[in-house]
Amino acid sequence: MFDLKQCYADNLKQHLDLFNSMEKYLPVAETLATQCFDALEKGGKIVFFGNGGSAADSQHLAAEFVVRFKKERRALASMALTTDTSILTAHANDYHFDTVFARQVEALVKPQDVVIGLTTSGTSANINLALEAANEIGAYTVAFTGRDGGKVKDIAKLPIIIENNITARIQEAHMFIGHWLCEAIDELVTQ
Repeated sequence: MFDLKQCYADNLKQHLDLFNSMEKYLPVAETLATQCFDALEKGGKIVFFGNGGSAADSQHLAAEFVVRFKKERRALASMALTTDTSILTAHANDYHFDTVFARQVEALVKPQDVVIGLTTSGTSANINLALEAANEIGAYTVAFTGRDGGKVKDIAKLPIIIENNITARIQEAHMFIGHWLCEAIDELVTQ
């Protein structure tokens, strides 16, 4: 019989074990914050995209930049490529879902932007192709990923690899770094 309490305890232990090791990600997180701040100061924007739960996380983080996180401050240029259903469905229908984000990158990304793809496996073709397209434009590319980093670790200029095999735990770590980034940028732009 399924044990609710044990399941809860097991999930909490997995979460705490991962989060007790999160300090090792500080150097890449600092690089991420510096790159995002520099992009915003130079008139660039932060572009997020992902599939499934990572799509929702992308929208969440873009909203924190545009609206606010903790501090009252000016709106910050950010967008999620996962929100326009007409573009997503037209492109997937007329072309292929693998290029649904790359096409948007071609249309919307400039060299001064930071482009962040979220993929827990690092093997999502549509994330990898979009980051390759952003690299061709000259934007700064970041991958929030997990496991061993997959193919995306060799595509993004800054791969942030959460060394875990459980999708939920990887996503929790991504959102921790994402929320930390929002708070860091809040502080940097209001100095």
